[in-house]
Amino acid sequence: MTLQGDALCQADVNLKMPRNNQLLHFAFREDKQWKLQQIQDARNHVNQAIYLLMNRDVNYQFRTGLEVLKLMDAVMLQLSRARNRLTTPATLTLPEIASSGLTKMFTPALPPDILVNFYINLNKLCLTVYQLHMLQPSTTKNFKPAGGSVLHNPGAMFEFGSQRYEVSHVHKVECVVPWLNDALVFFTVSLQLCQQLKDKISVFSSYWNYRPY
Repeated sequence: MTLQGDALCQADVNLKMPRNNQLLHFAFREDKQWKLQQIQDARNHVNQAIYLLMNRDVNYQFRTGLEVLKLMDAVMLQLSRARNRLTTPATLTLPEIASSGLTKMFTPALPPDILVNFYINLNKLCLTVYQLHMLQPSTTKNFKPAGGSVLHNPGAMFEFGSQRYEVSHVHKVECVVPWLNDALVFFTVSLQLCQQLKDKISVFSSYWNYRPY
């Protein structure tokens, strides 16, 4: 897998089928890239934090400590949201994964009994491959559709395109992305700096508010 910024521009997957030891190979089409929404959202929140800090005249002077505290609260909210997008993957249902445009990214085309999903979890890029078993209409198995989850377990069931499926095998691969680790560290440090500034402003505000006259 190759990740450039928010774009997954290359993915090459080899999968050994447990049932018959058949080796499947599929890769991204050369004309396709998959945008990772988590990284896009995190970047948008960072841009909003920068806008909050820069959206005033260069000679602007704050008049009160409360004004600074409100600004820091707004900046910290955006930084926290950015960090949370990288640390909290979206919970998806299996039909949502099945209908994702990601299924059309590969050549050769994915078999109907294979689902894939990419997501960010902390400093890792994760790939999950689900192998499916088609449930026959005559099956006596109690059908109970699975809800949303980051990772679905074997036995999870869902319906898609008038066909019912059950997850038979789950394969998960993770790889550490160094710059994502750096980003998480910078989020933590920046939030700490904002909090330190808030604490200092609060101390001075208390001093000025309670001066004996």
